[in-house]
Amino acid sequence: MALYIIIGIIVLIALYVFSTYNGLIKTRNLVEEAFSTMDVYLKKRWDLIPNLVEVVKGYAAHEKETLEQVTSLRTNSYDDMSMEQKISVNEQVSQGISKLLAVAENYPDLKASQNFSDLSKELSNVENDIANSRKYYNGTVRNLNNKVQMFPSNIIANIFNFKAAKMFEIVAEERNNVKVDFKSE
Repeated sequence: MALYIIIGIIVLIALYVFSTYNGLIKTRNLVEEAFSTMDVYLKKRWDLIPNLVEVVKGYAAHEKETLEQVTSLRTNSYDDMSMEQKISVNEQVSQGISKLLAVAENYPDLKASQNFSDLSKELSNVENDIANSRKYYNGTVRNLNNKVQMFPSNIIANIFNFKAAKMFEIVAEERNNVKVDFKSE
């Protein structure tokens, strides 16, 4: 009789391990899927930046520092970056784009330009898509991180080397209003 109880306990533990492991795999795959969706929009924005910078350059040549900052973020090939690098660089890109658009606000001729208007409209649509996909991504990351960090699934996660994923958060500076300071030269 005791043998059946021990076998029953072992079977229950094995079922729990299999179930938890499969749940972790499923959640990790959802995180990867969510990032892949967001990655499409991040890449689209990545490719829009040079066009936007070139249009602004023609009108705001003395805003060299802002333009160089946004351009310098694109020195690496997007496709060669890891998921964490893409998140980090795109947090900085968001901040740079905010500054770039704030600079553009001070140039009525630029705002009236059809190229700038089209690019900023497209960028606005991409930013909305990124915001929506970021919410979904962060939700799936939260679910994975809960499973990786909460007892008792954290035991299985540690055994099979599951790690918490990084949230795609807004940089603290991005929460503040962008300050544009025109110094006479």
